Amino acid sequence: MKELVREEDRLHPFPIFRRLRAETPVRYDENRQTWDVFRYDDIQRILKDHTTFSSKRIADAKKETVLTMDQPKHTQMRNLVNKAFTPKAISDLTPRIDSIVTELLDMVKDKREMDLVRDFAYPLPVIVIAELLGVPPKDRRLFKDWSDTMVKGAEADTDEALIQMHKDKEKAEAELFHYFRAILAERRAAPKDDLISALLAAEIDGERLNEEEVLRFCILLLVAGNESTTNLITNTIRVMTEQPDIQERVRQDRELVKSTIEETLRYYPPFVVVGRRAVEDVEIGGQKIAAGQQVVSWVVSGNRDESKFEQPDLFLPDRKPNAHLSFGFGIHFCLGAPLARLEGQIALDRILSSLHEIASPKTALTPIPSPIVFGVESFPVTFQTR
Repeated sequence: MKELVREEDRLHPFPIFRRLRAETPVRYDENRQTWDVFRYDDIQRILKDHTTFSSKRIADAKKETVLTMDQPKHTQMRNLVNKAFTPKAISDLTPRIDSIVTELLDMVKDKREMDLVRDFAYPLPVIVIAELLGVPPKDRRLFKDWSDTMVKGAEADTDEALIQMHKDKEKAEAELFHYFRAILAERRAAPKDDLISALLAAEIDGERLNEEEVLRFCILLLVAGNESTTNLITNTIRVMTEQPDIQERVRQDRELVKSTIEETLRYYPPFVVVGRRAVEDVEIGGQKIAAGQQVVSWVVSGNRDESKFEQPDLFLPDRKPNAHLSFGFGIHFCLGAPLARLEGQIALDRILSSLHEIASPKTALTPIPSPIVFGVESFPVTFQTR
């Protein structure tokens, strides 16, 4: 979007979205040939109405994931995946996540400084997801590199940069497929207690996921899980360095940890947009959208909508209710939301227990070069351990 070209605007885009909600809540971008939607109610309607607004935006059915499928295939796929991704399965990860968090903090505590992204927020979800999928520790760095490439935007607003971006994504995807195919072959021969083995065994009415579907879900889990949790944790601590009074308030009242994570999801959401395609002519916000046209819902704007949230530009760690849209809405509500929330809650609780007076030096932040995520490439912090 043309308003978010400057780095400072990508780091603090909220005044721009406030103006867009007021002046052009639904508008057409000729360059991108896409409708942009900025108000909460319009976004919620689009995400809820899966018959009018299709998630299927990929012509090749083999490349579909649960994110880009419509009914009835979506429900069938989601039910199969849910067999291996149950709330109990996520809850059972609590001791292991707690152990990883403790290990990562122990590695930096004596230094009294760290790059929060490099030393903590990035390795935590990579380790969790790698272990879930049964990936050996030596390959975790590869995982992160692939994940970053899959969400990365173009380096510049040129045709050459756009072409290079697509080439990089295709290369990363091909490498991921090659990597996971080898693991799938190993699990078929000798199943283990991991998510890939569970996905291969999941069955409903005698039907299982085929190899392509298992591969697509593994890649989706890798990319969405890594980026969402890394940005959620980093964005939470970013708020607490920008507003130290909130940091101390939550440290003194740990009952606020869960609602603080939810408020971060609203205030600084890990992902900023959700795409759909109109399957029939429809009117949104007084604008007529034609069948076949692309529609982008800016959840980062909807989460600050004055008509939905009181004092939307204030971070309220005890905000209730908090019906943010950061994990989507309706049948496509994020499958990985419970895992991201659990990792965020454990991370925040342990950070506040171990580190005190967390502060960020006044250095320039660099936004992640991606049009779909909200986060920074690095986030140096200093702290006391008392």
